[in-house]
Amino acid sequence: MAVTSSPQVLGVLAHDLRWRIVGLLVPGDLRTGEIVARTGQPPSLVSYHLGRLRAAGLVSARRSAADGRDTYHALDLDALGRAVAGVADRIHPGLLAGALADTGRARDHDSRVPPAPAGGPGSRTAEALFICTGNSARSPMAAAWLNHLGAGRVTARSAGVTPAPLHPLAAAAMAEHGVDISAHEPTPVGDLTGQRFNRVITLCDRAREKCGDLPAASDVVHWSIPNPAEAHPPDLDAFRATARELRTRVRYLLPVLLESPVQPG
Repeated sequence: MAVTSSPQVLGVLAHDLRWRIVGLLVPGDLRTGEIVARTGQPPSLVSYHLGRLRAAGLVSARRSAADGRDTYHALDLDALGRAVAGVADRIHPGLLAGALADTGRARDHDSRVPPAPAGGPGSRTAEALFICTGNSARSPMAAAWLNHLGAGRVTARSAGVTPAPLHPLAAAAMAEHGVDISAHEPTPVGDLTGQRFNRVITLCDRAREKCGDLPAASDVVHWSIPNPAEAHPPDLDAFRATARELRTRVRYLLPVLLESPVQPG
C-alpha cells in the first residue's frame, strides 16, 4: 500500500494556538487585538498563525468599516466542515456517515428544520437580536433568515443605531429565496432597552464599535458583514451576496440557539 501524506488541515488544526483561535472565531468575528487579548500571546505570533489559517482557506480577513487600520477575522465554517469531512473520508468512506447516524445528528441544515412543538399561549422560544447601523438591509435580512430557517423554534428581531427605511434591493434579494421582508419597519436599538435575548449579533463594524450599550444578552458576538448599499454602484448582486453570506451564518447559528435555555420573560 502506498504511503500518503496526511491532509493539510490536520497539521493546521493540530497546533494549540491555531486550535484556540478557531474556537474563538466560531461564534463570530474578532479583531486582531481581541484575539491577542483572549489568547494572551504576542501580536506577532497571533498574526503568524492567523496567516497559516488564512493560507489553509479556513479564515478570512477584512478591514474594519469603522476603523480601516484594524482588521476583522472570520472563520469559514463551511470550509472547515468540508476539510474535516474530507479527513474522515480519507480514513474510511463510511466514517462520517456512521458517526452522524450513531449520534442521531444527521440533519438537513440547508433549508429544513423540524416544526416547533405545539406550545400554549405563554410558550417562549430562544430569542436573537441582529443590529446594524440603519436596520435597512443586513439586520432585517438576518432576522428574516433565522425566523424562516427556524420554523417557529426561535424568534429573531432586528434594530438599528440610526434607523433608515428598508432598502428595496434587500427585499428583492430575499424575495428570490421566498422570504418576504417587505413589511419590515426600522426599529431603534433604544426601543429594546430592558429586553433580554439569548444572543445579540452586530452585523456592522460601525454599529459594533460605536453604538454604546447593547440590550442584555447571554452572548454578544459580531459578524463583520460589508454593507451592500455601499457597493459601487449598489446593485442587486451585492445584496444577493449578502443574503447568501447571512444564510450560511444563520444556518450555523440555528442549532446553537435551539440548544440555548429560554430567557426569562
